[in-house]
Amino acid sequence: MSTEIIPVVMAGEGESSRPPADRLLAGDPVQKAWNAYSDAGESFHAGHWSSTRGVWRVRYTECELCVLTAGRVELVSESGVRQSFGPGDAFVVPAGYSGTWAVLEDCTKIYAIFMPGT
Repeated sequence: MSTEIIPVVMAGEGESSRPPADRLLAGDPVQKAWNAYSDAGESFHAGHWSSTRGVWRVRYTECELCVLTAGRVELVSESGVRQSFGPGDAFVVPAGYSGTWAVLEDCTKIYAIFMPGT
């Protein structure tokens, strides 16, 4: 395993996906991920992620640091707490968070994900 610095860049086409149909609430969002780094134990990942507009249910088993670089998103927890984020905003989604993720304007974020217990 290399111990050199790894730039977190959006290289190539990225991996496309969509939210699972049973979690989709609105729209037809197309998501892309450009994973720049994963550690040898697959417990830490970092890269870029983007999505077109839509709303889907989320249930986090991982901890994620998000830094929004473009667009607008709104997260609503199961308890009803509503939070909106735009370009330059940074936030952490802790493991155990459940609610909805809404992309209000096509967005891009830098992410760092830690998978506890792996």
